[in-house]
Amino acid sequence: MINNIEQYLTELKRELAGSDRATVQDALADAEEYLRTALDNTMKDSPVPEAEALAAIIEKYGQPREIASAYKDIESSTPLAFARPACDKAKVPAIAPVAAPPVPDTRPFYARFFGVFAEPRAWGALIYLLFTLGTGVAYFTWAVTGLSVSAGLIVLIVGLPILALFLFSARGIALLEGRIIEALVGIRMPRRPLFSRKDIGWWQKFKNVFTERHTWSAVLYMILQMPLGIIYFTVFVSLISFAGYLIMKPVTELVWDMPTFIIGDYGYYTPVWLMPFAVIAGILLLFVIMHLAKYTARLHGMMAKYMLVRE
Repeated sequence: MINNIEQYLTELKRELAGSDRATVQDALADAEEYLRTALDNTMKDSPVPEAEALAAIIEKYGQPREIASAYKDIESSTPLAFARPACDKAKVPAIAPVAAPPVPDTRPFYARFFGVFAEPRAWGALIYLLFTLGTGVAYFTWAVTGLSVSAGLIVLIVGLPILALFLFSARGIALLEGRIIEALVGIRMPRRPLFSRKDIGWWQKFKNVFTERHTWSAVLYMILQMPLGIIYFTVFVSLISFAGYLIMKPVTELVWDMPTFIIGDYGYYTPVWLMPFAVIAGILLLFVIMHLAKYTARLHGMMAKYMLVRE
């Protein structure tokens, strides 16, 4: 018999062993929010023993094994863009749909290589990598400002509230970043914030946030996002520019009379017979760039999942 909410969450986590980490985090957040809210309302309306009230709530919500099974079924069968499914007995009331496991691509190599421009995830990955420069500057500025102001005022009474607000904001940014990654890169990330208990004081809330690895790994991610964004932006803009330069070489040299390079007072041009090869190399480089963007964003998403998703 389950005697308290902590025991229920422990059993639910055990039943979800092997599931995606983001799915587990969402399931635990859903369950804790539902159980604690329902228990608080029950105890206010009709004072009864807590164990008895919790048993009735669990009967309505579902046992850990049932909830875990519902999450696993949805995870394996519901496409990412489908609407939230209905379920009985109020089980999993706030489940967001999750992506079905990816289907292996069995196309020939040439079809996969040249078909990358038709893949939405490749375009999403490229957009994400280019925009990390902007988000990285914003995250880095907020993290450094929050840490420095909090450290400078920690000896005063206002220091702890400022630090607490900064740490809670870091969690919010982690949730926002996860939604961006899931939308553009296609990696499952948490869909809702972690549940915050209302029956404990602000000091206990602060200690819970301050002592969690998830909080500080989110802050570290915010700091790392700027140098990574600079690298991503520089590399991909340079590659795209070089590919465009190769493709436009016949125009720049034959029409605009722009030499390939200049040494002293002399300009050197590419031989005309090499022009078609330069154009072909530029086109092939564009395909390589899209594949590189897709796999780079995938690696970044894996890092983000490790740092932004609670264990």
